[in-house]
Amino acid sequence: MRAVVVPVPGGPEALTVTELPDLEPGPGEVVLEVTASAVNRADTLQRQGFYPPPPGASDVLGLECSGIVKSVGEGVTGWAVGDEACALLAGGGYAEQVAVPAGQLMWVPSGVSLVHAAALPEVACTVWSNVFMLAHLEPGETLLVHGGAGGIGTFAIQAAHALGARVFTTAGTPEKRAFCESLGAERAIDYREEDFVQILREAGGADVILDVMGAKYLERNVKALATGGRLVTIGMQGGTRGELDLAALMGKRAAVFATTLRARPTEEKAAICSAVEEHVWPLVADGTIRPVIEAELDLDDVAKAHALMDAGEHTGKILLRM
Repeated sequence: MRAVVVPVPGGPEALTVTELPDLEPGPGEVVLEVTASAVNRADTLQRQGFYPPPPGASDVLGLECSGIVKSVGEGVTGWAVGDEACALLAGGGYAEQVAVPAGQLMWVPSGVSLVHAAALPEVACTVWSNVFMLAHLEPGETLLVHGGAGGIGTFAIQAAHALGARVFTTAGTPEKRAFCESLGAERAIDYREEDFVQILREAGGADVILDVMGAKYLERNVKALATGGRLVTIGMQGGTRGELDLAALMGKRAAVFATTLRARPTEEKAAICSAVEEHVWPLVADGTIRPVIEAELDLDDVAKAHALMDAGEHTGKILLRM
C-alpha cells in the first residue's frame, strides 16, 4: 500500500509517499480501504518532529479518514466487509489502508459523500467531547470559539448554534468573519483590531471558551469568562507557558481544562465516537451541520496540502484523496 511518512522532520518537502506492507486486522480491529483523509494541525507538528504518535500508533500521518471495510478482526461485531465508514485515528490515515479499533469507526452520516466524510471525525469528536461532554455547554449559554474559520471552529460554530447557544468567534479576515457569521456566529471578532475580552464582557461573558492558542490567550481568556465559566484549551499555537491569575479565576468560580484527543485510551475514544453518532450525526444528516471543505488534493500532492495548512489562509478542512 502507498502511505505518507516523514523520514527526517522538516517542512512540507519532508513528506514522502512510500510503499508499505498491506495490513491485517488484529483482534478488535477493522482494516479500512481508505477513500480520503484530512490534514490537521497536529499532522504539521508531527511532520516537524514536535508531536510524535502515541506508543503503539502508526508512524504514518493522519488522524481521521473515510473508507470501505476491507477486513474484520477477531471479536468485531457490527461491521462487515464492504461497509462504508469514517474513523477517528491515532495515526495512519495518509495511506491506502489503515487498521482501526472497531469502537473508533462511525457510520457515514446520511447525505454526506464518502470523500467528504473524511472531514468529520476529528472535528466532531473534538468539539463534542470538549464543548459538550466536558464543558457542558447548555442552550442559552455563550460560547467563544477562537479560530472560527478553521476545521474545528467551523464545526463548533454550527454545532453550538444548532443546539441553542450564542456563539462568538475570532477570525482574521473580513471574508472569514462573514463566513463564520453565515454559519451561525452572532459576532465574528477581528482579533487583530478588536478586543475580544471587552466584546464578550459586554455580552455578559463567555460561559465556555474553546481555545486553540494556549499561553498567548490564557490571561485574556480568563478575563472574558462569565461567572462559572469554563475555559477549554485544546491547542498551543500561541505557546505552552502562560501566567494564570488564580484570584481572577477563583473570583469567577471558573474552571480551566486542557485536553488532547489523540493519546486517550481506546475505550474513551470509543465512548466519544458513540456519543457523536448519537447526538451529532442526526444534525449532519438533516443538513443543520455540514462539513466545510477548502480543498481536495490527491495523496501525491500531500506537500501542497501541508503548505496550504501552514499558510493559515484556508477555511474549513483540507482533504487528501487516495
